Amino acid sequence: MARFRTRPALASLALLVVLIGVPAASVDASPRSPSAARAATTRPATDGVRPGSVNATSMDLTAEYAATVTLNYGTRSFRVSETIAVRNTSGVAIDRLELNTIVARLGGMTITAGSVDGHAVHPTVSDQTIHFPLGGILDPGASTQVRLSYRATLRSTTASSNWLFTRTNGILEAHRWLPWISRPTPFSRPNHGDPFVTGVSPLVRVTIVSDRRLVYATTGEQVGGSGLTKTFEARNVRDFAFTAATDYRLQSATVNGVVIHVWGRPGFPSSTVMSAAKRALSREAALLGAYPYRTYDLAQTAGGYGMESPGLTWIPTGAGSLTYLVAHETAHQWFYGIVGNDQARQPYADEAVADFVARYVTGLRRSSRCSTARLDLTIYQYSAACYYEDIYIQGGNLLDDTRKSLGTSTMFAALRDYLATYRFKIATTQALLSTLDAHTSLVLSVRFKPRFPSLY
Repeated sequence: MARFRTRPALASLALLVVLIGVPAASVDASPRSPSAARAATTRPATDGVRPGSVNATSMDLTAEYAATVTLNYGTRSFRVSETIAVRNTSGVAIDRLELNTIVARLGGMTITAGSVDGHAVHPTVSDQTIHFPLGGILDPGASTQVRLSYRATLRSTTASSNWLFTRTNGILEAHRWLPWISRPTPFSRPNHGDPFVTGVSPLVRVTIVSDRRLVYATTGEQVGGSGLTKTFEARNVRDFAFTAATDYRLQSATVNGVVIHVWGRPGFPSSTVMSAAKRALSREAALLGAYPYRTYDLAQTAGGYGMESPGLTWIPTGAGSLTYLVAHETAHQWFYGIVGNDQARQPYADEAVADFVARYVTGLRRSSRCSTARLDLTIYQYSAACYYEDIYIQGGNLLDDTRKSLGTSTMFAALRDYLATYRFKIATTQALLSTLDAHTSLVLSVRFKPRFPSLY
């Protein structure tokens, strides 16, 4: 995520980046005990899940997602019916899933149904996590089919975190609306950090049924549909976001075989965004390796911050420097997209690297406006005033200083090695720093240790 909001919001940034309270989900807002979750269903041993319990879960699963979204643009009603095909590739037995969705915090979510291979189960909600019992044990190598339905209501403003799930200013925007295998992660934080961690899915298929004609910008590509029903498909992605408006206009261009789409309402600087996107995608791919998808979409949003999603970038109405913002969000296609990380607990691994790359290709580097700080903390430990200055600016400058010591060609060779090693996996800050260290005879730990004391 990049820091730029709409221009009017920049004047009151300190107020807006502090999250206000949001209503909890209406389904059993307190997490159930492991024994209650295990007792949710009694299962026959005739499918992927066998009777028993192990009180364990994992993110190391292979999951394909399919969902139908039924939305009413006028009333802001948002209904989802989701199917997850899960194969246990973790190597250990599990008996529940932890699913992440911000709708549990922002959308007044009510779960209306849950099942595993056709057998009813009773998910519970805590914070932005759905605790989904499997009703038995899913052994390593076994597969099962999970179904979940919910109803919610889109917000009507961009205040606080509402911009992540809202319909206002003529635009509908939905981020992290699709319950996705994750781990329990607090949503509330004192800054604008991303409280998410998700693995890659090989296939996501989303059908959106609306009450009126809408033009969509989405993760992935449209593969079917007519009238008020549209179907989209994405491969090798960590989430699926979309925006929509009745009057989006499209600009398209092709760079090195990648089709760039810019979606904006009348008055939006689409040509400026397109120029920035073409420049960023071309320069960053030359340094980091090929962009991983066939299309790259950039969409005007109603407000809030710039935001990344695989193959899709949100550009808020009235954003500041579009050159920087587009370059930063484009860099996230590699760092968080190709190589993932725990964005809540180790934000350095995507935000600092993305900002380093963006400021390198744009020449917009600057010094930090906050005092020197540790770079190994979680998003929950940085203040609103200095999170961006610490992680983005200081973090990116540390990497740029490292580039100057290693040499530019060696630095980017190391980043390409890191991207290849952890492609479509989840890596850590330690893995990033170790990869840099492995590409030089210099003792990089001397400069890293004071900034990452928990790692050295």
